[in-house]
Order: sequence, then structure tokens, then C-alpha cells
Amino acid sequence: MTEAPVKTDTVLSAIQKYTVGENPSSFLALNDGNSYFESENAPGVIVYRTTGRYMVQFGGPFSPVEHRSRLLKEFVAHAAGQGREIVTVQLQGPDAEPYLAEGFTVNQIGASYAVDLEKFTLRGTAFMQLRNKISRSLRSGLEIKEVPLEPWYERMRELDAGWLGTKGEGAKPLEFLVGQYGDAHQPMRRLFVGVLDGRLTGYITYSPVYGSRPGWLHDLTRRHPDSPPGVMEAINKAAIDTFTAEGARWLHFGFTPFTSLDTQPRLPGYSRGFHWFMGHLWEHGEAVYPAQTQLAYKEKWAPDLVLPEYVAFQHGASIPALVHIFRACNAV
Repeated sequence: MTEAPVKTDTVLSAIQKYTVGENPSSFLALNDGNSYFESENAPGVIVYRTTGRYMVQFGGPFSPVEHRSRLLKEFVAHAAGQGREIVTVQLQGPDAEPYLAEGFTVNQIGASYAVDLEKFTLRGTAFMQLRNKISRSLRSGLEIKEVPLEPWYERMRELDAGWLGTKGEGAKPLEFLVGQYGDAHQPMRRLFVGVLDGRLTGYITYSPVYGSRPGWLHDLTRRHPDSPPGVMEAINKAAIDTFTAEGARWLHFGFTPFTSLDTQPRLPGYSRGFHWFMGHLWEHGEAVYPAQTQLAYKEKWAPDLVLPEYVAFQHGASIPALVHIFRACNAV
């Protein structure tokens, strides 16, 4: 059995081929800073970051279904050999069975959302407010275009710094469960920018999604603090028009923690206390993560699909394990 270094081309091949888990965020497996576990006895990879005494795993094993249990067992043994325990985040429902068999406690932690582009339309009274918001931003002179990264990289970094400055003293950019740009796999991403009076005022990056609902993941979003309302909505609508014209089927909006907790199935042996705590964070956890704001943006687009996402605790649901997920994300 081995861990990093593993070539990211190997990881890319795994997330493209082994799509059982239907993880719409699987491209994040390629992020800088991730570690990878492989076995000689089972194909595929496990993606994780080490923080404190935890190995924080991203998604389930990216492996053929018949090998997932073996790969997880070996990863569990690997972690035990280092005196660490595993907590897995963004586990998909179809990937949960091997974790339950290994004695993990599996709880829903949130959900991801997707729009079927074959059915998507902004017609009708339900979208009147969104249409008006987009129209106002375009009337302000906003220009939207898809661009390559290189000519825009420095302007994006400058915008990132200004955006982060609005998040309060000591705010740090999130990692691990959000995308990035500028790495070796950048040519596989898409970048749409909004320009107003010659200045970059907002951008959205999109990453490829594999599996039975292929398409694009609405990933990083940044807007200038004084940009007019509707900039991000206008950029996303332009991207939707482009993807639809190309024949893409799905636009995924990715994972939002603490959401849709009472509309999705609960798995055997789940922790009632942790489920209550996730609901408490939905109601009162704005300082931890702005879940209500994020969900409100996604619901503007009337998603057709809600996919529950889970967290798996090796030794029972615990707050310290949850905290280490946020540490892996650079959130605390």
C-alpha cells in the first residue's frame, strides 16, 4: 500500500472511470495539498488530508464498486498504523455501505444541488425577480465573456484579495472542499468573467463533472465588493447559455453543509444528536458557514435534483472530528 506521491493523472483517471458514487464535486480530488492512498490489492485511490490525529477523507473510494470495501479496509489499517482515525466528508449515499460495514457512524451533513439544462428556463413569474436582477446588471454596462486564465490571473488574484478582505479580520481562503485555478489541470476548467468599465468585477469557474449526470460544477465565485447587484447571476446565466448550446445536460451547484436535512433519507445507526446539531448550525451557524445565503443563491435557479451528502465517523459522531474537517478546509 502506498500514499502520496501519486501522479494526479492517476487520480484524474480514477475519478473519470469510477463513478459509482456520483460525486459531482469529484474534480476537487485534484486540488493542491491533497494526499492519496493506493493499494496493490485494489484499483483506485482514496483522497485525504491529514490534520492533527485525523485523516480527513474527501468522498468515498474512487474505485470500482467491487473493490471499494477492500480499499477502505486497507486505508483504515493504514490510518491505525499511524495512530490516526478517519473522518470522511462529502460521502455519497451509494458509497455509504462499506463504511457502515466497517462500523462508521454515517450522518447527513448537507446536500448538493443540480439543474437539468434540458429543462432549464427563466420564463415565467417564478423567475421574474432573477430576470430583472440580471437585466439591471447588464444595463449597467456589464460585459460577460468566457476567457482563458492566463491573461486574467493577476486580476483574479487581486479580486480574491479584495473579496477576502470583506470577510473580516483573520479570514483565510477556503481549501479542500472548494476549487482552485492555475494548476496543471486548468485547461479542463471553464472561466467566465464579468467586466465593468474595464475592471474585473466578478468571475465564476466551472469544473467538469463525470458519472451518470455529467456536465459542469459551478465552483469558485468571486465578486468585487462594490459591484452592482446581479453580477454573479448574469455571469452564471451566460455560462448556462453556453453549456446548453454545447449540449451539456447538468449544471451542478455543489455541496452546501447543514441543508436539506429533513428531506433526505437517514442511514442505519445515524447519530440523532449530530443530526440535531447540524440543524442547529443551519439555524444559527452563520459564523461557521453562511449556509442559508449559499442555499438561497442555488434555489434561485430552481434545482431539479437534491443529492444528500454524508459525513462518516470512524469512532462515533464527534465535534472534534467535525472541527478537523473545518481545519482541513482552512476554515478554522
